[in-house]
Amino acid sequence: MEREVLLLTGAGQIGMAIARRVGFGKKIVVGDKRRENAEAVSRILSDAGFDAVPLEMDLSSRDSILHAIHTAQAYGEIGVLINVAGVSPSQAPVEAILNVDLYGTAVLLEEVGKVIRPGGVGVTISSQSGWRMPALTAEEDRQLATTPTEELLSLPMLQPENIRDTLHAYQLAKRCNEKRVMAEAVKWGERGARLNAIAPGIIVTPLAIDEFNGPRGDFYKNMFAKCPAGRPGTADEVANVAELLLGPAGAFISGSTFLIDGGATASYFYGPLQPAS
Repeated sequence: MEREVLLLTGAGQIGMAIARRVGFGKKIVVGDKRRENAEAVSRILSDAGFDAVPLEMDLSSRDSILHAIHTAQAYGEIGVLINVAGVSPSQAPVEAILNVDLYGTAVLLEEVGKVIRPGGVGVTISSQSGWRMPALTAEEDRQLATTPTEELLSLPMLQPENIRDTLHAYQLAKRCNEKRVMAEAVKWGERGARLNAIAPGIIVTPLAIDEFNGPRGDFYKNMFAKCPAGRPGTADEVANVAELLLGPAGAFISGSTFLIDGGATASYFYGPLQPAS
């Protein structure tokens, strides 16, 4: 008998925490660029009583995304999408950030939106970084939201001469994620499905610990020390928000982005994290 399928892209702590909240009774397909990561998360979920299988998937490739969707559909209808795949500005060059975080996320939301079952739900993980750079023009926002996916990387604002560094590329990618969620939520709604985003701040994961010990470590430590919460967040706190968005209590929420950063963005604009003028 076919079962509802949860497609989890990105085998990390946040995705696993969310899957544990909403994955019971579903077939969980765990996709990651590194198969060993997908296998590790699938094994942890399976040992906890969930039904999970690993899948190698590259978010920067439309063909790989389509393969992941078709693989998931072999088990049943896709009813839940949890996208946490991505690279950070400390991990990757500008081109990779745009290919994975911006283009790949746009393709994934578009293609899953074509097949998501009625009543289905999705959440994609964005970042507080999308809230940090100055506002774009209304036309630039529209371009990020609605430009055909295969034309996105040709937008003038995304050309190398207009991107300062990897952090700027990451901010643009995350701003695009949130605008794309708004536009795709309209299309998902035509199928009776919902789509939202979560923009976390600093969340403690193995990757974040590497960042704390890396060249930008002092920057991150200062950020969470001077935010109102006075600490970094946990994957389970992100999962708290995702559980609302993916469940019946969030039935009237679609096309939205929820910022969960311990107040760091508020402090960036109006508190001790304000950049020097």
